[in-house]
Amino acid sequence: MMIVCLVLVPAIAGVISLAIRSDALRRGLLIVGAAAHTLLTLAAWIRRPAPELGGWIALDGPGLLFLSITSCLFLMAALYSVGYLDREVQGRRQDFEEAVAFSNAPEARFTGSLLLFHATMTMVAVSQHFGILWVAVEATTLVSAPLIYFHRHHRSLEATWKYLLVCSVGIALALLGNIFLVVAASRTGSGQESMLLAELVKQGPRLDIPWLKAAFLFFLVGYGTKMGLAPMHTWLPDAHSESPSVVSALLSGALLNCAFLAILRAQQVCAAAGQAGFGQELLVLFGLLSMAFAAVFILRQTDYKRLLAYSSVEHVGILALGVGLGGAASLGAMLHAVNHSLTKAMLFLVAGNILAAYRTKSIAEVGGILRGLPISGVLWVAGFLAITGSPPFGPFLSELTILKGALDQGRGVIAVFYLALLALIFVGMATAVLPMAQGRPQKALLGGDEPGGATPLRLGSERVLAVVPPALLGIGVLVLGLYVPPVVLRAVHEASQAVGGW
Repeated sequence: MMIVCLVLVPAIAGVISLAIRSDALRRGLLIVGAAAHTLLTLAAWIRRPAPELGGWIALDGPGLLFLSITSCLFLMAALYSVGYLDREVQGRRQDFEEAVAFSNAPEARFTGSLLLFHATMTMVAVSQHFGILWVAVEATTLVSAPLIYFHRHHRSLEATWKYLLVCSVGIALALLGNIFLVVAASRTGSGQESMLLAELVKQGPRLDIPWLKAAFLFFLVGYGTKMGLAPMHTWLPDAHSESPSVVSALLSGALLNCAFLAILRAQQVCAAAGQAGFGQELLVLFGLLSMAFAAVFILRQTDYKRLLAYSSVEHVGILALGVGLGGAASLGAMLHAVNHSLTKAMLFLVAGNILAAYRTKSIAEVGGILRGLPISGVLWVAGFLAITGSPPFGPFLSELTILKGALDQGRGVIAVFYLALLALIFVGMATAVLPMAQGRPQKALLGGDEPGGATPLRLGSERVLAVVPPALLGIGVLVLGLYVPPVVLRAVHEASQAVGGW
């Protein structure tokens, strides 16, 4: 029953939170639900639970890896949310948009949707049936839409509708992929058109190849839309920019991984049918295309939350590229999924602190973070170095592994393009992030009265629950750059081997 409990704990907590009237109880339930889920996930590492519901839900290597990322990020997001909600309810409205939110959107709706979002992402991780996987991915869209619309601003409404419409088109294409996969399975002559991953892998050599290729194409475009692969990424910058920062952290650090996992499931079937190369070449193409799109928009970006959103487009491209190259690069991609999730969640949480203090998302209007918000400033600079693949942080190691995988295979042209795009993105992000951290806080924004200058923000404005969660994530990213624990290495190896990598 452990796998069922993994889904039910956040789901039941989410439903209960909608009925609770006490803010304190609701926030306590959020923390308890997140902590209980994390404990169950740790128990799954100690002893892998047996498949349940006839094998429809189970925890294999890739599923356990992405479930662990989701559970870790949600626990940090829950801790951050308590301070965020407390600030709003007490009237200390430091965010110019979030001040509007609480008069129209009850806290119960936010907390309930957050927990249900966690439940649906968990369902994606444990699904072993392509039909259940499709339903779970669609459910993540429906329950996260209220979170994006939380600010009740016209830009939030636009972002929510774009998110719903674009992702709905994507999920409809993925449904066609399911239909084509059933047709491919029906041609085996076994008389059993199972949609279970294990059965499809077992029957791989007998699947109808043309129908299987068509199914993979629709899976890649359909789930790739939800993953944020270019050019299907159009919903992502708006949704990440207009959501509360804690929601943006989950969208980028956890939700994109859910769609990535769905694509990996399809690649597992292709590999079993002897068509691994077909899927890999498409993944390489979309990976490089996503990195190129991200580089173009990052170089001229004026909104730091949108900057982080386009950085997510870059990194899902890196994930697709690593799996597409296969071998050691596939191992690097799985490790990079961990590193990117931790780093990007940290950056979005810090961006929330910056937004609360400066009341603007404009890069040009933010300066002196290291003086005004010293802890957040250090984390902001460290996050920039990590997300751009600088040593000694985790993404440097995983990106280097992907590069080595490309060179080992003699794919020098791809390696050159990869390095060139990484360099462009580094320049674009450095141009935006470093001026924000340096200098002195602006008088007009911070209300300083010092003659000829500005008064730094009060250190008390950096509340414990606003800096501890991103700091813990930052420590995790640093540790993964210096030393990859054997348990993590085994997990990424198992996930990589499932899709034909090392």
